[in-house]
Amino acid sequence: MIIKSLKCGLNSIGRASHSFRPQRAFLSQNRIFYQSKKSSLEHINFSTRANFNSYFIGAALFATGGFVSYGIFQGFDRKVKNDKSITKLNTLDPIKYGSLSDLKKAFQEIEQYLGPEFVTRADSEIENHTDSYYQTHHPLPGQRPKLIVYPKDTEQVSGVLKISHKYKVPIVPFSGGTSLEGQFIASRSGITIDLNRLDKVLELNEDDLDVVVQPSVPWQDLNEYLSPYGLMFGPDPGPGAQIGGMIGTSCSGTNAARYGTMKDNVLGLTVVLADGTIVKTKKRPRKSSAGYNLTGLFVGSEGTLGIVTEATLKLHVKPEEETVAVINFDTIKDATNSVSSIVRKGIQVNAVEFLDSNMMKCINDVGSTSKTWLEKPTLMIKIGGSKSIIKELVGTIKEITTQNNSTRFQFANDEEEKAELWSARRFALWSTIDWGKTHIDPNIKVYITDVAVPISKLSKVITETQDDILANGFNSTTIGHVGDGNFHALVLYKDEESDKVKKLVGRMVDRAINNDGTCTGEHGVGVGKREYLLKEVGEDAVDTMRHIKLALDPLRLLNPDKIFKIDPSDTNEH
Repeated sequence: MIIKSLKCGLNSIGRASHSFRPQRAFLSQNRIFYQSKKSSLEHINFSTRANFNSYFIGAALFATGGFVSYGIFQGFDRKVKNDKSITKLNTLDPIKYGSLSDLKKAFQEIEQYLGPEFVTRADSEIENHTDSYYQTHHPLPGQRPKLIVYPKDTEQVSGVLKISHKYKVPIVPFSGGTSLEGQFIASRSGITIDLNRLDKVLELNEDDLDVVVQPSVPWQDLNEYLSPYGLMFGPDPGPGAQIGGMIGTSCSGTNAARYGTMKDNVLGLTVVLADGTIVKTKKRPRKSSAGYNLTGLFVGSEGTLGIVTEATLKLHVKPEEETVAVINFDTIKDATNSVSSIVRKGIQVNAVEFLDSNMMKCINDVGSTSKTWLEKPTLMIKIGGSKSIIKELVGTIKEITTQNNSTRFQFANDEEEKAELWSARRFALWSTIDWGKTHIDPNIKVYITDVAVPISKLSKVITETQDDILANGFNSTTIGHVGDGNFHALVLYKDEESDKVKKLVGRMVDRAINNDGTCTGEHGVGVGKREYLLKEVGEDAVDTMRHIKLALDPLRLLNPDKIFKIDPSDTNEH
């Protein structure tokens, strides 16, 4: 067994920053909204328990032979609802969380359980766990955690959840803080459970090609750790992402064309349920037909069903050699047709990335790389294997792209060239932001969103989206993991254009769904795409998800309001 900490230990809890918080530099205080900075428990506002007098009155009327009261009818109705295979929102009672007194007791017990150094109500830490610059959906005033806690292992996570369950206090899990759709917004206040002390590689099984890690291991650090063994972890989302959040959103990255998404790379999980129960979903075999696929249930659930504290991940052997090919086209259609032809030929490439002409212009204008690029629709393809295989694949891909009207084909002959050619993809997001700050407004914001469609629909959806963006006066760039039909629009906007850009993105998502696609390929649903999930899969499918949620978390404590609504009294304030 190999035990190795990838991140430095917890230090100075309650101060403005911690060394294990990779996203600190990205937090934008100007976009964090809150009502008060008072941290004392006496100033905490929290929902109180509802009055159940009507039920007791109904019972009394029934006992005396009177008419069946409304309360008794409701009780009967609930029994009927429990027999259903789905749970519709309007059949639920409004959420009832603990009283102010309950909240105080929970805080005191957690502080006693973890120790005061691992619990904080410091304003700086509350802010750091409330919002970030890159989120496209931001908390409303008052949507801030009341307490941040830092457990160190599975048992402590369980202990915290047992206390929160006892007092009916909502919990929001937090790891890297890099999510984009509002996944870590504390929509019901309560407690944010920061998992950054769970940051270790627990076990490496080289012969079995798997590794056991805790949730706050960053994927980049994991690959650095694995590199001397000739191994790698496949999914590679944005910098700073950690394994726990990657599991929560079932993200992927540039390598998805070869290695798949998180759903394809998680073998088993240790999960703490809402009441503190610890569940291990599976052991380490590559295949198993034993029982329900609980692992798959939790991957992509965004912390709404349980909190992941350990994960067994599938590993891959690093390619013996790897090169990068950069191919330019005059049209998006020629580029996507090339991708379709490569896929249909059965050619296995490591990554297939698309950058539009606007993106190439941004990269040139801000000088992000040492190279000057053709400002045309561009494919960047990673090809791996032995030298002979790479040579053969490069020839085949060049032939395919030539048939699809490519205007230029380059490929790397060594590691230095490879890094240079791939650099445009690495700096795509930062180049877009820098260009916007320089050419539009120093306070410019970027709306980052993604959809995925069948590859055959990709050119149509990208082109129509770009036309819509241009017609509405926005500047944008487009990048995509086009090997699996996933693309991102990066739309630059000012504060006063917020409503307009949201409508624009809504049309983009509708366009993808109407072309047999999905509202999100890898960012997850969060609060930002709840309405689009309903459009994509239909009411009965969402009601089935809600039924599963209530089976595992009947008090609706875990990451409330993410993926779908859970409160019939909610009129879009959560």
